[in-house]
Amino acid sequence: MLKKTISSMLLVLLAGGVTTVLAADVKGSSDHQLLNRFPGAEIRSYLQKNYDAASLPIAKIDDRKAPSELLELEGKVTSISYRIPGEHSALEVFRNYEKALQQGGFETLFACHGPETCGTDMMPFISLEGRVRPQSFGDAVFGSASERIVLSRRSDETGEVHVFLHVVEDTPNNRTYLYQQIIEGTELELDQIKTLQADELQQSLERHGYVAIPGIYFDSAKAEIKPESSAALSEMAKLLTSNAGLKVYVVGHTDNQGSLDTNLALSQSRAQAVVEALRDSYSIDVARLVAKGVASFSPVASNAQEAGRSRNRRVELVVQ
Repeated sequence: MLKKTISSMLLVLLAGGVTTVLAADVKGSSDHQLLNRFPGAEIRSYLQKNYDAASLPIAKIDDRKAPSELLELEGKVTSISYRIPGEHSALEVFRNYEKALQQGGFETLFACHGPETCGTDMMPFISLEGRVRPQSFGDAVFGSASERIVLSRRSDETGEVHVFLHVVEDTPNNRTYLYQQIIEGTELELDQIKTLQADELQQSLERHGYVAIPGIYFDSAKAEIKPESSAALSEMAKLLTSNAGLKVYVVGHTDNQGSLDTNLALSQSRAQAVVEALRDSYSIDVARLVAKGVASFSPVASNAQEAGRSRNRRVELVVQ
């Protein structure tokens, strides 16, 4: 019977481009193109990131706060949590995936079963630490001897792929759970953020009378300029050096989180920090610069979500 089930699974596992979506699946989810689901499984949680880090166990874990060996990876990360009817044991599910991965050219880097080989803290590490599985993601069962894990890798001309599978039975509720994480080795696109060049800053000032300066970074609630802001500061200095008669207000903006008085002081301090950086590092005459902090009085997006608040936290140059 097990051989028959494995054979039927191999028809859908590693099916290259074929995905399945069921009505019971969480909205926006689907199987990964590399691995279809075990028959009857439903997707309980789903998360895909174009580029992220993953920390996967390659040895037993007896202390979730101090795991002995982890494989640190980066790439496209797809995390899926499945719920499978309880008549299918963790062993049955595991053997099907194990066989499919073997036939798909994957090598096993680590495999374990139960506390003796997985360690007494494997499940808490996977479920609670947020390093393997996202926090509050999918279903967790603690203390089950049915726990099975496999970490596999395949390398070919298309790149490197790692597959991590964690299967466990929830006997009281007659269910089996599978957590699946697939990490595809991809190049990180590093040119998505652009520092405006001095001539582009000048064009905006001439057209609008002001320009927002991307690339000026501060830690939360702090006014110290971070080192990665140097490229943006350099372009501001080039603008001011090539336009000797230009005088500007350096305006600091915040989102609406916190009190108005606090944000007024913070935005003023940040604007002043930019003025001082231009003076100290680029010899710009501070008589041409006036720092102004306006807190959250001039938003460019809604403060209801973080994406909008991030846009509102900015530094602008305004022609005097």
